[in-house]
Amino acid sequence: MDNEFLDRVQLDEQEATEKKKVKKMAAKKKAAKERKPNAFVQILNGDFFTKELVVANLNFIFFIMLLLLLVVGKGYYGKQLTKEVNATQEDLKEVTSDYFEAKTRLAKETERSRLIEVLKADGLIETVNPTKVIRIKKEIK
Repeated sequence: MDNEFLDRVQLDEQEATEKKKVKKMAAKKKAAKERKPNAFVQILNGDFFTKELVVANLNFIFFIMLLLLLVVGKGYYGKQLTKEVNATQEDLKEVTSDYFEAKTRLAKETERSRLIEVLKADGLIETVNPTKVIRIKKEIK
């Protein structure tokens, strides 16, 4: 304050404005202290789990968690089944190709011309006469 003369009314007004400023500052500090932490911080420090809403619905929350675990398990089971089906299909393709290879080899080894050559060494020859069918007629009594 300078060396000026202030009357009582002005002095009271100045004190009132200073008190208002102090109250505003105190209110800001109090608001900053009372401000609730965000939801992420509440979950991390555990305050979220003590709220009435969470405690009252704990059974439902556990049920939802169980369903989520089942969904994740089903996904892994599906991947495992897909892997097994693919492996089985590969095995089937391999066995099928082995079957066709063996069938072709058998057909080639049992061709008529090849059998004639192999059996000549044993003294067997191919018949020239056509085969005859003998039919017996049965009498109806």
